[in-house]
Amino acid sequence: MEFSLLGWPEDGHRLRLDHEQFAYAGKFVMTSTGKAVAGDDGVVAAAAFDADRTDPDTLCVRYITVRRDRQGEGLGPRLLRFVRERAAEKGFERVSIGVNNPFSYQAAYRAGFCFSGAESGLAELDLVWPGDRSAARYQAGLDLFRERDLSADEESFLAAKAEADPPPVLDTWTERPTSAAE
Repeated sequence: MEFSLLGWPEDGHRLRLDHEQFAYAGKFVMTSTGKAVAGDDGVVAAAAFDADRTDPDTLCVRYITVRRDRQGEGLGPRLLRFVRERAAEKGFERVSIGVNNPFSYQAAYRAGFCFSGAESGLAELDLVWPGDRSAARYQAGLDLFRERDLSADEESFLAAKAEADPPPVLDTWTERPTSAAE
């Protein structure tokens, strides 16, 4: 698996993704965001990001998408970790991402992020790096998801995480999680 930074927002890079294979595909065509990808047989995951509008020291990951046939392989957290590391190299002190489901929440935790305690957008929890990775903070975010109307898979996932500690951070961005549920 190769991870590549295609460019920063100022580079004006476009990425065309098949809308039938990738959620949010249209968001990657715009040139106002930086792009990073993961691939082995073409692009299998992509991220779009830019500087926070109110804090130039914070990079905001706007979208992460994984090709439908490759979901569950740990590509989301690996790509997010890759973007986080490139942001730190570029001088960003913080990285944030908004997630709207418990699976994305878990993936961001695997990449080293943690729940900030804030919500934004349409039912998104704000996760940040660096931050408080305590079990109490982790469970606080999961509790907010538990209050929502969820799918059976989401309810089962959350039940399995009751009283759990945060998942471990990937040791390297190339490491694959031991299971998709972690």
